[in-house]
Amino acid sequence: MEIRPTTDQDFDVFVDTLHAAFGRFPETPAEGGGGVWWSALEMDRNLLAIAADGRPVGTAGAYSFELTLPGEILVPAAGVSVVGVLPSHRRQGVLSAMMRHQLTELRARGEFLSVLLASEALIYRRFGYGPATYTARLTVPRHRAALALPRARGTAGAPATGADTGSVEVLRSAECGGILEEVYDRYRRAQPGALSRPHRWWAVRAGQPPIAPTPRYAAVHRDADGAPDGYASYSVESGTLTVDEVIATDDAVFTALARFVLGHDLVTQVVFKHVPPGHPLRWQLADFRAGEVSEDTDWLWARLLDVPRALTARGWFTDGELVLDVDDPFLGEHGRYLLTVRDGKADCVPTDREPDLSLDVSDLGSVYLGGTAPSTLVRAGHIRAHRPGAATLADALFRADRPPHCLHWF
Repeated sequence: MEIRPTTDQDFDVFVDTLHAAFGRFPETPAEGGGGVWWSALEMDRNLLAIAADGRPVGTAGAYSFELTLPGEILVPAAGVSVVGVLPSHRRQGVLSAMMRHQLTELRARGEFLSVLLASEALIYRRFGYGPATYTARLTVPRHRAALALPRARGTAGAPATGADTGSVEVLRSAECGGILEEVYDRYRRAQPGALSRPHRWWAVRAGQPPIAPTPRYAAVHRDADGAPDGYASYSVESGTLTVDEVIATDDAVFTALARFVLGHDLVTQVVFKHVPPGHPLRWQLADFRAGEVSEDTDWLWARLLDVPRALTARGWFTDGELVLDVDDPFLGEHGRYLLTVRDGKADCVPTDREPDLSLDVSDLGSVYLGGTAPSTLVRAGHIRAHRPGAATLADALFRADRPPHCLHWF
């Protein structure tokens, strides 16, 4: 079997092989080749697995994204996607060979971090990926959707800080793509765990709504000066208003958009498809039990390719020292590192000191963005703490300024 990089001339073969791996047929692209999710493929970052008889039997690829780390730090990240193996060639080592080839190639490009959305949770942990962000669906019946008045007040009875002074305008997503792109870009730069949406994605309408050409309405929020600072992409069908995503630059904007969709006429329920962990929306409902949480699941998975570079790249909010003993069985590597954090910056160097924590590289990926507490993985039996207090210190060190969340689908 041969694994080789693709070129633009391989586009049709690549797309056909990928669809065949999942038993599907490609949609008909819109005029100009856009409007389908594979329109944004980067053919210089994709791989084809070729069987001995010359037939393509597997695909793997990556997108070029920026990932926001704790501390509002932007770093390049490979978004691994379009991974598939023909049913006739599964369990023959094709996937493992492609993943090993891809990780080697990413390192050769100088990248220290890759991320993906896992179609199945059992597949990617063995390749060193760990779940790093989480999301949930929130369903609110329309007749129980009233928001409570804020109890917190400002000085001398004035409205609490952050009260909304803006307005909401309803537009078709197709006519305000530039606004949505600009607002999303501002949002993702401040949100840990968020990925960039390159302009090409918006231009060719690749991905899921509101990027895709699927008809959607956009409730665009504008501040007191008329500048857009948030939006909610939504559709209404059979009495259900479904919100694809709410993008807001602060909590007051999110609340204003939530109030708008929850007050929509002639619907029986409102479904928020992506609500971050710990979000205050449920607490804002007058009836706390009105919000039903479902599909509470993992979203973005992270994989560290260079442990020292990755750990020194993110921001930190507590000083301290930890010795991390990191095992990477898929790549056959093992390293012990002294992590020293002072004044928001980290130094990470090899050491022969006794470890404080022993962990798999996939577990390091899970805690990296601050969405998973190291102590949780200690209690689960994934991470081994070698001294009392090590897990508590690790929790303090790896926490983020706010819970990481990713909305982008790729």
